[in-house]
Amino acid sequence: MFEGWEGLELSSSPAIAQYGCLKVSHVVVFMLQRNLRELDLQECEVDDLSGHWLSHFPDTCTSLVSLNIACLVSEVSFSALERLVARCPNLRSLRLNRAVPLERLPNLLRRAPQLIELGTGAYSADLRSDVFSSLTEAFSGCKVLKGLSGFWDVVPTYIPAVYSICSGITSLNLSYANIQSPDLAKLVSQCHNLQRLWVLDYIEDSGLGALAASCKDLHELRVFPSDPYVPEPNVSLTEQGLVSVSEGCPKLESVLYFCRRMSNDALITIARNRRNLTRFRLCILEPHTADYLTREPLDAGFGAIVEHCKGLRRLSVSGLLTDRVFEYIGTHAKKLEMLSIAFAGDSDLGLHHVLSGCESLKKLEIRDCPFGDKALLDNAAKLQTMRSLWMSSCLVTYGACKLLGQKMPRLNVEVIDERGSPDSRPENCPVEKLYIYRSTAGPRLDMPGFVWTMGANMLH
Repeated sequence: MFEGWEGLELSSSPAIAQYGCLKVSHVVVFMLQRNLRELDLQECEVDDLSGHWLSHFPDTCTSLVSLNIACLVSEVSFSALERLVARCPNLRSLRLNRAVPLERLPNLLRRAPQLIELGTGAYSADLRSDVFSSLTEAFSGCKVLKGLSGFWDVVPTYIPAVYSICSGITSLNLSYANIQSPDLAKLVSQCHNLQRLWVLDYIEDSGLGALAASCKDLHELRVFPSDPYVPEPNVSLTEQGLVSVSEGCPKLESVLYFCRRMSNDALITIARNRRNLTRFRLCILEPHTADYLTREPLDAGFGAIVEHCKGLRRLSVSGLLTDRVFEYIGTHAKKLEMLSIAFAGDSDLGLHHVLSGCESLKKLEIRDCPFGDKALLDNAAKLQTMRSLWMSSCLVTYGACKLLGQKMPRLNVEVIDERGSPDSRPENCPVEKLYIYRSTAGPRLDMPGFVWTMGANMLH
């Protein structure tokens, strides 16, 4: 039944969708077909008790182009992995899990010098000059390598082993790497052709300054929090790091930036520096955080983003925001397709500005905002032009959801509420979550008991 399959991304497979995990026996069955080109276990929970499942690849399997086992916890058979890599001459992407020791990486690289993407797995070992030399030599042979990721449990001494290939690197994913700012600054300074960087806040403002000075082709930057639950982590990452990148990287068009403070002046500077931004997602970790300099809402800063960045298609706002920022968004963000809002706004007027003004809006996500029935019902026709609207912990009532479902029968209006049947509560009671989406197939049939379809298509 698997003859002819060329790719298998198991994170979206029926087994994962139904059970949330995958048995290693399932993987072995998938591997038995001869023309498999891609095996991707991204974000899967694989039950592998033996650690030898790679040895089940038949010797006739030489067609792999991509192998991603980064999510696996258990050890794999290194000899089986090396044999598999060696007999797949078209292998372009290899992402290892952290159980593959650094000492083994050189042998894998020598067997696959044609790799374009590499996930290193763990990047730690006892300090030995022979390991460093072997690693440096193996990396120098990877002439076409463009993407690097992994680097778990980094021993900084081994980072320079990759310097020889850094000039060709265009994508660097260090979102799981605990590399500190001085080493990060040295690393990114070697990557003059870097186009995409995902990194933890360990990079700090100083590392982002080095990035701005060295990486003029940067298109995408994502900076994640190393520990979002620590009120004052021992990292120096502020709005200044992002300002530096906006000044130094003229091709920057996509930003995801987690930080703990921001100012209107910084956002206005970023907007004026990078009018070519198409995606701007700012996540201030503490809700309702004001401009730390003036203690004012951040309305003016985000207003500048949507006013100057005419091609903006995705936006996430955070911090202390009033309805005024949504008036700016509705007025200026005519190409915006996806908007995420949390802990913002004053009233229904904010949601009304967005729904009535954003002509190209396709997806809207709202959490913990004082938006209710009026704006939703007044702009019901707009919802038919969108793909989806998600609202949680807002002021939309059960009665309004029922009315919307009856008024717009082509929409799927779902109330998600684990407190029991909505019918047992007054119609003016706010719902926990609301999900509205278009579908030519009508309401879905796989809903759990706490999901209720409203209106003409009501099933529960």
